[in-house]
Amino acid sequence: MLAQALAVLQKDLLQQWRARSRLVAVGSFGLTTLLLFSFANGPDTEMLKLNAAGYLWLALLLSSTLALAESMRIELQNGALEGLLLLPTDPRSLYYGKAIANLVVLTTLGFAMVPIMVALYNVSIPMGVPRLFGVIALGSAGLVAPGTLYAALAARARGSDVLLPLLLFPLVVPALLSSVKATSLILTGDPMSQLGSWLGLLTAFDVIYWSLCGILFGRVVED
Repeated sequence: MLAQALAVLQKDLLQQWRARSRLVAVGSFGLTTLLLFSFANGPDTEMLKLNAAGYLWLALLLSSTLALAESMRIELQNGALEGLLLLPTDPRSLYYGKAIANLVVLTTLGFAMVPIMVALYNVSIPMGVPRLFGVIALGSAGLVAPGTLYAALAARARGSDVLLPLLLFPLVVPALLSSVKATSLILTGDPMSQLGSWLGLLTAFDVIYWSLCGILFGRVVED
């Protein structure tokens, strides 16, 4: 299953690279969202600093729906998904290959947003950039795990672009809350040593949903 998942991952990353214009569009949407939040907040720099973590994760959440929907829409073109399911492969390998590819895209976007956030919101990172990048990777994993499953579920439905956020947003509230709290502590300091608790909750969410969604993916994509 590992070899099959790696083959699917390689295929998806190659597709993403060939369709770079879509990646640029998703990235531009995320960066524009950060910019709009700064405009909506007004000239209050202290409020911008306090809310920077929330703005970063809202921008990532909104961008993730575009990236996830697009990754599954590509598979539906010319019956590509049916062709993959006809191969002698485990559906879990399809899920994990696609989920890891989506994770690479979303994590890269999150890393690219950090310098923009620092410049727009005038924030510092007292606990270090590596910790911030680690939280972004864990939080992105929490968005991608159920997001890949629900993207496959909503892809064949009418109004899939509307259905995916409606399904995904309520489910990822624990991951989103943990990511915002952990990011805020990294940006503002952690005098009460709360970071470990939020990271523990986020890690538990990731483990549960990466396991559960892999099991359910076969049922979702079968005719």
